[in-house]
Amino acid sequence: MPMIEFESVTKQFPDGTVAVEDFSFTLPSHRTTVFVGSSGCGKTTLLRMVNRMVEPTSGRITIDGVDIAGRDKVELRRSIGYVLQSAGLLPHRRVVDNVATVPLLNGVPRARARSEALALLDKVGLDQGLARRYPRQLSGGQQQLVGIARAVIARPALLLADEPTGNLHSGQAREIMALFKKLNDEGTTVVQVTHSEENARWGSRLITLKDGWLENANA
Repeated sequence: MPMIEFESVTKQFPDGTVAVEDFSFTLPSHRTTVFVGSSGCGKTTLLRMVNRMVEPTSGRITIDGVDIAGRDKVELRRSIGYVLQSAGLLPHRRVVDNVATVPLLNGVPRARARSEALALLDKVGLDQGLARRYPRQLSGGQQQLVGIARAVIARPALLLADEPTGNLHSGQAREIMALFKKLNDEGTTVVQVTHSEENARWGSRLITLKDGWLENANA
């Protein structure tokens, strides 16, 4: 049940844009923390620094007291579930193999990984008949659901979710939030970025950002 700590973290991009400035905060384990704020406030940058998709300019980030800068990037990312706003599916792989990506990388036999992937399609509300299609043959909402299934299939101890329900209708969004809540109750630490007030209500801790700074935090 990972605890994440940001210690005086700043991120300045090469063009001079400061996305995050001197951010310090501890995200508790076994909780859902939600970053909210307007576009450009730094919330996605903070999320992407946790799995080292973005590197901080200064400061450090630890998970359970271990500085992630010293961890292998591939190993770190495989240990973390990550839902991208754009789904980020592999276009040359069928749906079932997109979902099974992490188990396959971890050495799970293909037949078992595919079986688990098919079962998870049901849980996110997708017809198993879509399993052999390619991402280009799916709607935006369907692609998003496949991306969510891929992120949670290995039951990660830590799940990062960037606008996970942006392409979903309200009923689907509630189902996905309920799935995240179930994972949370079973021990997964969830960190989510959202614009949605409804999604934010699912969080046990709400962090409001403005211009790269911590503006407010509600336990």
